[in-house]
Amino acid sequence: MKGKGVACQCDRSFAFTARASKVDVGAPPSAGAFDQRPSSGPTNFRRFYDRGDFPIALEHDTKGNKIAWKVEIEKLDYHHYLPLFFDGLKETEHPYDFFARQGVHDMLEHGGNKILPVIPQLIIPIKSALSTRNPKVMCTTLKILQHLVVSAPAVGEALVPYYRQILPILNIFKNKNLNSGDGIDYSQQKRENVGDLINETLEAFERSGGHDAFINVKYMIPTYESALLN
Repeated sequence: MKGKGVACQCDRSFAFTARASKVDVGAPPSAGAFDQRPSSGPTNFRRFYDRGDFPIALEHDTKGNKIAWKVEIEKLDYHHYLPLFFDGLKETEHPYDFFARQGVHDMLEHGGNKILPVIPQLIIPIKSALSTRNPKVMCTTLKILQHLVVSAPAVGEALVPYYRQILPILNIFKNKNLNSGDGIDYSQQKRENVGDLINETLEAFERSGGHDAFINVKYMIPTYESALLN
């Protein structure tokens, strides 16, 4: 017991000395929640593209660039190609980013009943893209998610069990607006404001996810308010 008393007295003496000398311990370090994550290496999408394994080519018209598909999109093996194109959403370099983004939109537009069975294979690429914390990649992925939930019947409901994997990053960035003075108006016009796109995406999840969607979104993102009850 005597030893404990000496230790306590030393602790009090140290604390008093630190306060008396006004030691500046500095501000706590940044948690880095919004910091971009480094790339883990080339994506599978890039590898396949560089090998020429995709039936696609770049085509120019009066409206800009688009994908020229060498086969009918409806005849593609969605279990093989759709996850690969989703994997490419992490890309930020041309032409990989363009082909991945536009390829996903094209396949969602024409996939019909081929999309729903592939949902489990899309979760890891979606989570991986959002986890880069790269604003450009996040905006692209959020727009894709909005398209995904309306691409075919029951897709929105099929995503509900995966909210725990998708929504944590959205919870971090929900109120993160890319505000740089007047530049926020420009970003809103181009739909490149992360916070606004997250709110749009959560509303799309609620509308398409069935009666369990709201409570599951609310569980993961407590600040979310229903778009249907307002």
